[in-house]
Amino acid sequence: MNAPVSPSAFDRRPLTVRLATPRGFCAGVDRAIQIVERAIEKFGAPVYVRHEIVHNRHVVERLKGMGAIFVKELDECPDDRPVVFSAHGVPKSVPATARSRELLFLDATCPLVSKVHVEAERHHAAGRHIILIGHAGHPEVVGTMGQLPPGAISLVETVADAEGFQRPSDQPLAYATQTTLSVDDTADILAALKRRFPELPDPHKEDICYATTNRQEAVKRLGEGCQLVLVVGSKNSSNSARLVDVALKAGAGDARLVDDAGDVDWSWFDGVTTVGVTAGASAPEPLIEALIDAIRARFDAVVTEDDGARETVSFKLPRALTA
Repeated sequence: MNAPVSPSAFDRRPLTVRLATPRGFCAGVDRAIQIVERAIEKFGAPVYVRHEIVHNRHVVERLKGMGAIFVKELDECPDDRPVVFSAHGVPKSVPATARSRELLFLDATCPLVSKVHVEAERHHAAGRHIILIGHAGHPEVVGTMGQLPPGAISLVETVADAEGFQRPSDQPLAYATQTTLSVDDTADILAALKRRFPELPDPHKEDICYATTNRQEAVKRLGEGCQLVLVVGSKNSSNSARLVDVALKAGAGDARLVDDAGDVDWSWFDGVTTVGVTAGASAPEPLIEALIDAIRARFDAVVTEDDGARETVSFKLPRALTA
C-alpha cells in the first residue's frame, strides 16, 4: 500500500481517462455472488464456500461480513450447514463427497465452465485423448481435469509445451481450453498443436468465454491509444492478469494490475496524457468508480467511455434458491 499523498500535491494537469466497455462483472460472476448472498438470506449464517467464490479480495471480504465462511476443502464444513462450490468449477469427487455426507450444496460453477466439462466428457466417451490448454493449479483447470479419470487429459500451458507434447497412445485427439485465457496466446498454442496434429479441429474461441473475449477486445482498443492502462482486479484473477498482457501487446506504454485505488503508484502517471481503465470479470464496479474519483482528485480529468460490446447474458440461479 502506498503512503497517502494529498491531492493538493498534484498540479491538476489535464488528463484524458478512457473507460473500457465492457468491464467488470460478467454474468457467471454475478450469478455466483448472488448464490452466496441468497443462500445466506434463505438459510441464515454461516454458509460455507469451498474456495474463493470468485477471485477478488473485496468480494470475498464483503461476503465474509455477511456470514460466509471460506474453506479449502469439504472436510472443513459441518454436516448441518449449506456449502457453495465456487464459480471456477470442481472435480466430480467434490459433489460426490457432498452427497455421501448428505450435505446441502449449491453449485455456483459458471455455466460456461460447465459447458467445457460436458465437452470433455463427450470427447472422452468418444475415445479421444483431450489436450487442455490452461494454467496448472488454477481452480478451473483442476475442476476440468477432475471430470475424467487420471490420464484422460494432458495439460498444455505454452507453445513450448505444445511443441513437446507426446501423444500418450494411438487415441484420436481433441482439445479444450480454460475459459479465461488470452485469446491470442491460445490461438498460438493451437496453431502449434495443429501443425503437429493436423487432425485436430481448426482453432476456435468457443471455450474462451464471451466475457473474457469481450474484455480483451476492449482493452486492445485502450492499449492502442493509451500510454498507461490500469486493470482493476486481484492478483490471483487469471482473466484480470491477461488484460494486462493484452494491453501491453496492443501498444500501451505501461499496464498495471491494481486491487483498488490504494494500489496505485501515482508516479506511473508521469508524462502520461491518456490513461485507460478497465476491470477483470470478478471486479465490482464500485472499485472502478473509486479509482476514477482518485484520479479526478489529482488531475483535471476528462473521462470518456469507449464503445464496445453490450452484454445482456444472464444465468438462472439454482432451483433451491428460487423455489
